[in-house]
Amino acid sequence: MITIQMEYEGKNGSALLFAKEMLEQGVVAEIRKEPGNLRYEYFLPLEGGEKVLLLDSWIDQQALDFHHASPMMERIAQLREKYDLHMKVERFVSDADGIPQKDQAFIRP
Repeated sequence: MITIQMEYEGKNGSALLFAKEMLEQGVVAEIRKEPGNLRYEYFLPLEGGEKVLLLDSWIDQQALDFHHASPMMERIAQLREKYDLHMKVERFVSDADGIPQKDQAFIRP
């Protein structure tokens, strides 16, 4: 699994307006239907600010490549431009063996 953590930042509430428009225009719903999409969710920081966090997970690189080549990316790019957003991106790849036993001791199921 590949997870992309994307932090959108703008001014005057533009990051939140972007996320709302993505939801209202059905873009998020369409992305969630794409083959291999596991998660596509927006979050707001508790400490406020002009940021919105996106967690975007895909089953593998092929599914992510398909998404990046889709017409959906043009719609997303247009909205990013409309709201003049800047992004910080981190990419995470899941361990093939899952969470190590030592780390599981800190997880409350």
